[in-house]
Amino acid sequence: MKYLLVLAVVMVAFYVWRNNRVTDRSQKSRQPPTSSGASRLPVVMVACQHCGTHLPLNDTVQGALGPYCSADHRRLKEGGPA
Repeated sequence: MKYLLVLAVVMVAFYVWRNNRVTDRSQKSRQPPTSSGASRLPVVMVACQHCGTHLPLNDTVQGALGPYCSADHRRLKEGGPA
């Protein structure tokens, strides 16, 4: 009798586990992608000429010697107005 009870508990646990997996999979497939295709494009990364920190090219401050992470680093490296 106890073997039947153990078998029943195992079968119920398997059923619950299986249904949760199927539900999770169907919810994931229904969700639209959260990011647009444009954000998946590669971004050009450059190093600051003063400190060497890598950052996206769009976020840099351009100087005569190259890209910088901030206007202060451009001023320190190139010697501009204080």
